Amino acid sequence: MKPVRLLVDSFADANDFNAQMANAREIVSRLDPAIFHVTMFRCGELDERIAKRPNTKLIWLPQHRQTLRILHQFLWGSHQILFYIKTSPAAKLYMAMRPKWFDRRIVIGTIESQSDLYNEQTVKEEQIRIWERTVLRSDLLFSNSSAVQASLEKEYGLQSDVIPTGVDSKFFTPDWNRPTNPRVRVLFVGSLRPFKGPQLLVRAAARFPQADFVIAGEGPMSSDLKTQILEANLTNCQLLGGVYGVDLRAQYRGADIFLFPSRWEGSPKVILEAAASGLPIIARKDYKPETVIDGQTGCLGGNDDEVIDRLGRLLAKADLRRDMGRASRALSERFDWDPITREWEQVFLREASRQGVRS
Repeated sequence: MKPVRLLVDSFADANDFNAQMANAREIVSRLDPAIFHVTMFRCGELDERIAKRPNTKLIWLPQHRQTLRILHQFLWGSHQILFYIKTSPAAKLYMAMRPKWFDRRIVIGTIESQSDLYNEQTVKEEQIRIWERTVLRSDLLFSNSSAVQASLEKEYGLQSDVIPTGVDSKFFTPDWNRPTNPRVRVLFVGSLRPFKGPQLLVRAAARFPQADFVIAGEGPMSSDLKTQILEANLTNCQLLGGVYGVDLRAQYRGADIFLFPSRWEGSPKVILEAAASGLPIIARKDYKPETVIDGQTGCLGGNDDEVIDRLGRLLAKADLRRDMGRASRALSERFDWDPITREWEQVFLREASRQGVRS
């Protein structure tokens, strides 16, 4: 059997920490090279897993003026399936040109957040319009949770199947034998934007001076958060900036609680990384996270006050933190990238077969 040929609209760069780019690399690195030929783009230092993968073609792109080179691959590449299409100028041009080219190749898009984008002030309208003209025009759509699937249908009337976001549960692991922290350590990881809720950790640090609060991430709220911490004279709240790779793993392993008060998400990979690291999770109910089981692997709150209340309970009970952390780790193993990649393989094989019938 000839290998199924995939063009993955993503970068194979090791230092590209965009969530979608990272997810694509996780999937590609696990695809069976005897069955799948993969083409990806590169711009910087390669992810060594992709570099070592057989049956892989890498298209080098300059730092600037990438659109025409990407569009050339979309139009004249030898792929059967275009996977993980992005909201880019090249994708916008390609999706507009497809009908004129009678392009029968299959485009697969992924939905990884709620679809009520016009209700989120930090998302620009132009970004939404490009998303509507690229990802939403895919032949097949896959949501990463049931809540995201329902949101897509409600907002746009579009159907999608569900394949969840995964986690590398062999990389993100607990350190059950580390010395107990003298003070409970509460960790947040994510973009520093209002809807993510990092400001709630500053509020919690003032409320619970007996615990330490660590905020890992970058974003437009960074300077404002620094000001809040200084003005409140909080010695128990620390801003780390962006933390990645082995340093991020160390932050998870050194924490006692993962606090993620975001109100607008899909299926956040940071929750899965924290869960795989053996942490109890505190999150909000707004987006119905399937990777947190309320009362078992962590706690869900309906608003900020409820989140703070549940944090107080966990801070007071070491045994509960331990039990929830172990349950959290067990749940994360159901979302390991290996079985999730097998799901994607079945999709690719099925669609390649259907494409052969259509052509």
